[in-house]
Amino acid sequence: MLRRSLLFLLLALLSLPALGQKERHFTFHYSFTVKNVSPGGRVRVWIPLAHSDAFQDVKVTSTGGDLPLKRVHQPEYGNEVLYGETSKAEKGEYSFSVVYDVARREHVVLVDGKPVGGAPSAKVPPVELARFLEPDRLVPVTGVPAQLAAQETKGAATPLEKARDIYEYVFHTMKYDKSGTGWGHGDTLWACDAKHGNCTDFHSVFISMARAVKIPARFQIGFPLPADKHSAEIPGYHCWAEFYMDSTGWVPVDISEAWKHPEKHDYFFGAHDVNRMQFTEGRDLRLAPAQEGAPLNYFVYPYVEIDGKEYPNVSIAFSFEDAGENVAALNGSR
Repeated sequence: MLRRSLLFLLLALLSLPALGQKERHFTFHYSFTVKNVSPGGRVRVWIPLAHSDAFQDVKVTSTGGDLPLKRVHQPEYGNEVLYGETSKAEKGEYSFSVVYDVARREHVVLVDGKPVGGAPSAKVPPVELARFLEPDRLVPVTGVPAQLAAQETKGAATPLEKARDIYEYVFHTMKYDKSGTGWGHGDTLWACDAKHGNCTDFHSVFISMARAVKIPARFQIGFPLPADKHSAEIPGYHCWAEFYMDSTGWVPVDISEAWKHPEKHDYFFGAHDVNRMQFTEGRDLRLAPAQEGAPLNYFVYPYVEIDGKEYPNVSIAFSFEDAGENVAALNGSR
């Protein structure tokens, strides 16, 4: 009887998804050029710098630039920045590049909406969670999103049930559509009215509604990697969210990816796949050293000021290539 019980337990364990075991190893290239700089002006450059955490191992293999760069830790959210400046521009263009070696791991907290594994290793103190219950400039927690949250979570008994109700509301109400203007700012009120947008808009609605019902939620941003390519240019950023429960810790969600891949609707409530690289966290960012302009709505592209004003004439280029073992794995799956 004991042997049979052990056999059934072993078969059950083997049938579970390989939680936390999937990994993607790749090189990521981040480069940009500040263009048409007038001589004599003060140029300041902030570059978001990816760093290691529980779900990605990041090694900076090279940095290059037309200004000396120093690494600066950002106190509010723990982001990292490369910063450079010159008091008197002597060039018409300033170019910069960062090359990374990255191993990204799958992050799975829920399977079929239910927690897997044990309790989190350490609960986040309430004082640290408080910021993730507060509004951001474009992410209110009162008014329309609060009314929607109360309406959509009516009858939900637990924070997990409420979070799932909010996820379902955003998934079924929003459309991934980047037509027209207004999308991409992560403006909750705009998105609630327009009911379309990109990942920033999807997750701003989710974060507003979650915070409105006292569920801490946070915004993270980086870049997507095509699941079916060994190498590619990356045209733009991708962002996602997490919400917090004492019983599980931070729980990943990615509603815009679920919308684009409805077969993974259940997966993306509680999981992030390996096809991404995180750079920063948070909204309304005051940088260190402090910028003279307004707080940044979010921070994934370089931020440049000339003579104290934001300078938008910056060309960007991002790309990746898989490491050898990933190429072999992808080839083997075809």
